Amino acid sequence: MGVIMTRDFTANAGAFIAAILFGASVVAVRVAVQDVPPFTLAILRFGQGGFLLLLLLLIWKRDLLCIGWRDVPYLALLGVIFFTIFPVTFNMSLRLTEASRGALMLATMPLWSVLLARVAKRERLSTRQIFGVLLAFAGVAVVLAERGLTFAGTSLSLVGDALMLVTALCGAVYGVLAKRMLTRYNAMTVTAYTMIFGTLLLVPAAFFEDPSSAMARMRVDTVMLVLFLGIFGGAIGYFLWTFALTRLSPTQVAVFVNLNPMIATLLGATLLAEKLTGIFIAGFAAVLAGVLLVNLRGRGPIDRHPITN
Repeated sequence: MGVIMTRDFTANAGAFIAAILFGASVVAVRVAVQDVPPFTLAILRFGQGGFLLLLLLLIWKRDLLCIGWRDVPYLALLGVIFFTIFPVTFNMSLRLTEASRGALMLATMPLWSVLLARVAKRERLSTRQIFGVLLAFAGVAVVLAERGLTFAGTSLSLVGDALMLVTALCGAVYGVLAKRMLTRYNAMTVTAYTMIFGTLLLVPAAFFEDPSSAMARMRVDTVMLVLFLGIFGGAIGYFLWTFALTRLSPTQVAVFVNLNPMIATLLGATLLAEKLTGIFIAGFAAVLAGVLLVNLRGRGPIDRHPITN
């Protein structure tokens, strides 16, 4: 029991830190995407991340670089979902819609995860856990509504909302499908290869954005943001997210995404001296309570790792 609790704590801590890094990344992407086109930014972010992880594996434990040829198509599929479609729809969405609206759309990821996991019969959630998912989503909605969330947007903002819903769906699909590879390979191995495969598939599309001229125009502050996105919002964040999936169910990990807008708001308060209201604190508490309800071990059986090869 002690070993299980330690494993759960480590996985939850990894997902929590990843959520913090992703929350900071939302702010960084929102700024950087104004100067760097979406495809180019995604390549710079995940190209850095994938290269760094492969380099760490090469230095630290080379045997983890070995994968079976039969698994390459599946890893490439995961790369397409999480590191081709996901970042492009995310970046394009933040160009077309308000950050608050995008954050609410992204917060639907745990809901998609619940539906997909139930359809795939790979996860059983208790009533307590389902309530936790809904409570976390409600906490996000309350905070964003208090901050001026509106739905009377233009056609472009509606397209941005739809793109962020696609992003959330991709995140949920990755969480469900990645479990198969995580029973065979280390989390860093899976993250590195899927990140590289996904980035390579973005390269042809980036040529239409004239990446060389975009990079030549990058200011020093934009370069620093891109470095942050590649190292912390890329390699470290996505490794921790995938690591959490090795020990928790897809929904248990996905619910942490609801912390992203909260972290972004806290960063705004810290860096920009923005005021935190009582409604924000209540919403933040609701999100944390929802995360705890989903992830705390209960008395009943919870099918955490029902995946079979």
